Formats: sequence, structure tokens, C-alpha cells
Amino acid sequence: MTTATASQRNALGLPSAVITAQAAMQSAEVQEMLCRLSAYGLGICMPHMHDEATGEFQPLPDEIMQVEAGLEVSFQPTAEIARQAGRFLPVAWVWRCGVSMPSAVCEMVQNDYCSDDEMPTVKHKMPTRN
Repeated sequence: MTTATASQRNALGLPSAVITAQAAMQSAEVQEMLCRLSAYGLGICMPHMHDEATGEFQPLPDEIMQVEAGLEVSFQPTAEIARQAGRFLPVAWVWRCGVSMPSAVCEMVQNDYCSDDEMPTVKHKMPTRN
């Protein structure tokens, strides 16, 4: 299975913005961008969310951000996450209103308990274990 055949087969019934994104991945221009991004350890994502009742794909609204915390994904107001920017590491970006904006973040924790010769470590917030 190639990306092209999977995308074409699975695109039926998706919102038009998602169909456009899926089709764009097959274009030479986007494939060239993907190749160039790979030199920096980056890729391309399709910002999206799902209807809570049906699981159907939905475009990610500008005012909502995907948040990963404790190995779970949620969708929260962008303004709320922006007020807590120090807790989150952006992991996906979109171009909005002429600037790069995060569209997905991971909640981070910092290990402040280090000796004087150690650097503090920052890592992904993990679920608490019982």
C-alpha cells in the first residue's frame, strides 16, 4: 500500500478541508517540501480533531489546539494553552494570519532536583502510576 492509494481510498466522506490536505500530500510541491523538511527532522501533519460522539474527522478550528499530556490527547482552547506556555512544548505548527502558530503541544515537566553541575531535564508529562 502506498500513501497515495491509502489516502484516495480512505478520503471518502471526509470534510473538504481534510480531503484537500490528503490530496495535497500527493502533489510534487508538497512532496518536495516534505523532502526539504526531513533535513531538519521535521515532517508534515494534518491538523484535525474528531467528533466526540461519532469519531468523524473534523478540521482543527483556529481557536482549538491539540494537547498531549500523560500520553492522552485532548483538544483545548488555544488561548488557555497560550496563558500556560511554559508548561507546553509545541510539536506541530500552522500558518495563520501571516505567522507560524502552534497547533499541537505536549505538556512537559522539569526535573528541578539536580546537583549544581547538572542541567535540569525537561520531559513529557507521564500518567501517574498506581
